[in-house]
Parts: sequence; structure tokens; C-alpha cells
Amino acid sequence: MTTQPYDDGASRRDVLAAGLGLAAFAVAPSFAAAAPAISSPGAKTMSSGFVTTKDGVQIYYKDWGPKTAQPVVFHHGWPLTADDWDNQMMFFYAQGFRVIAHDRRGHGRSTQTDTGNEMDTYAADVAALTDHLDLKNAIHVGHSTGGGEVIHYVARAKPGRVAKAVLIGAVPPIMVKSDKNPGGLPIEVFDGFRAATAGNRAQFFYDVPAGPFYGFNRPGAKVDQGVIWNWWRQGMTGSVKAHYDCIKAFSETDFTDDLKKVDVPVLVMHGDDDQIVPIADSALLSAKLVKKGELKVYKGLPHGMCTTHPEIINPDLLAFFKA
Repeated sequence: MTTQPYDDGASRRDVLAAGLGLAAFAVAPSFAAAAPAISSPGAKTMSSGFVTTKDGVQIYYKDWGPKTAQPVVFHHGWPLTADDWDNQMMFFYAQGFRVIAHDRRGHGRSTQTDTGNEMDTYAADVAALTDHLDLKNAIHVGHSTGGGEVIHYVARAKPGRVAKAVLIGAVPPIMVKSDKNPGGLPIEVFDGFRAATAGNRAQFFYDVPAGPFYGFNRPGAKVDQGVIWNWWRQGMTGSVKAHYDCIKAFSETDFTDDLKKVDVPVLVMHGDDDQIVPIADSALLSAKLVKKGELKVYKGLPHGMCTTHPEIINPDLLAFFKA
């Protein structure tokens, strides 16, 4: 066997690039199979921009794919951004869908505001976005807080705007414990979220993804440091005031009536090891409240399963979209 010496910086860069390329395919199996379709010249379009709401807030969005294709709108969780859907955006873009994701007000690249950080305004912002892009027959997919936003919007959407909805690890019907919801989490849990967010957001936004969000605190878990820092990065781009207010929105909003009103097919997906939104008081109830519900429970998967297990989640989403 002969060894070729590194004779210049270019050679080293070539080796590094090759290694990174192999690593990319190793960590993204769900996307790798679909990737070739993206290279079709002239077949797709990509854009991003802002829509201005009635109260002057600018909502950032990404809009990828043919404008004639069926739209899929992704709604992120707290305290993240549209970037949390990178894997799904790439996968469904390659499948020929028009894929859209936005930063909720106060989050990411959208306007930081001390008003409107509650579900009624979040849903109104989504309506402004769908009107601006003139989305019809769209599929709305929401994770965690985004699931609450989805069901609140879909229950109020104009006729013809929505075809289907998906709730993933979502907060409905209601998270906080009360006489009407004895299985919920005590208000002290969310008070702790507020104290940690206001007191030392930078540390809290590391501890959440490093621990329960992705199940990295479980014995034998394979910890992905890049995923942790990406969560932290997204969270720290938003407004601490908006994040603080949003805790009340995702924990205390009662979505029961919204769930009952929705008459489009709804897929409810939840990991049974979700430590952030316990399945018994969320998905198991929501699936029974919607008129056309389908429940999929994923054994051992965490709250952030779209990121940790896209090779499982993406095909199930695709099957629902095409059904």
C-alpha cells in the first residue's frame, strides 16, 4: 500500500470536503434518497420575504417550490424558527411540494413585539401569510406550540384554504392542570419556564435541548451536539419578551373547541417518550376530539422526533399528504 503525502492546502481541503459529504448523507438518510430531484434545472423556485400584518408586524417566511404545487405550511415550536423544519423542507421540496415555513412574531427574523404574543394573534398572522401567498388546499403541519397555532388557525380559516392538518408533539387540547384538566401539568412547571427564560435564557436554552427535548437525557442516548446548538441558536435570535409571553399561550390556551370545529382530516403524531408535552393529556385526547382524526404513536421517540428521527416521520407525513 502506498501513501500519498499532503503536498498542499488544496489536497487537505479536498479530503475534508469528501469527509463532510459522507457525513451529511450519514446523518440525513430521509433526505438522501430524495435529493436528486432537487437538481432538476428550472423545475423549482425558492424565495423568502416578509408579510406585514394589520398591526405593522413583519412576519418572515420561506417559500420554496412550484407555485402550482400543493402547499405545505410548517409551524415551529417554542422558542424556535422556520429553520427547525430544515429536514422536512428539503425532503418535501424534493418531493415536488410547495413548502412554506415562517418565524412566528417575536421569534427569529420576524418583528420583536411586546403585543400579540397569544394564539388569537398568531392565527391571524398565519391568515395574513396565507392571504399574501394566496395559498389554497394547503396542508398545515405544526409541532408543539406550532400544533396549537395550526388548530387555532384551521378552525378559523377561509373556505378552500386548508386541505389537511398535522399535529406533531402538539400542545392541544390544553397543557396546564385545572379542575377541568386534572391530567395536565401544574402551573408551577410553566412558572419555572418563565423564571428560567427571564433569568438566564442562554443557559435555559441550552439545558432544554441538551436534556428532555430530544431525549438526550435518557440512558444510552446518542447526543448530537450540533442539534443542541442549533436549537440554542434559533431560540437566541428571538425576543425574550415574546418567548416569555408565549409560555402562557402554549400552556394555558384551551384548544378543545377548535379541535371540535375542524372538519378536515387531521393526523396526530406523538412520541410516547415525549417529556415536554406528555402524550396522555395531549395527543390521546386531541385525536378523539377532531371529526376526522388519525393517531400515530411512536414508541420511545422524544418531543423533537422530527429532528432525531426524520427517516421515520417524513415517510409517514408523505403517506398522509398523498392519501
